[in-house]
Amino acid sequence: MTGVLDPAIAARLKRNADGLVCAVAQRRGTGEVLMVAWMNDEALHRTLTTRRATYYSRSRQQLWVKGETSGHAQRVHEVRLDCDGDTVLLVVDQEGAACHTGDATCFDADVLLS
Repeated sequence: MTGVLDPAIAARLKRNADGLVCAVAQRRGTGEVLMVAWMNDEALHRTLTTRRATYYSRSRQQLWVKGETSGHAQRVHEVRLDCDGDTVLLVVDQEGAACHTGDATCFDADVLLS
């Protein structure tokens, strides 16, 4: 499935040099930050049309649907664009672990300041 991002949305995005925007996934209901990833226009388009979180892997240089291989899917309920247009917030229902390490969130590791 390929598609074109709505031109009105595309015009509001401020992408980095690689054409990507930062995407933050947040648990619906609690507001817990689950993970941070990257999206290109195609990933955002797919996320908006399928309600399945789709990201862009910088290391593999390809799209990936969260949970497609692990089963730890993210069902997207809301997508917001920040005031600068350089970050999107995905409000999701998370099935299983959000982090590739198996942790509930990618922010369960080191606490730098408490």
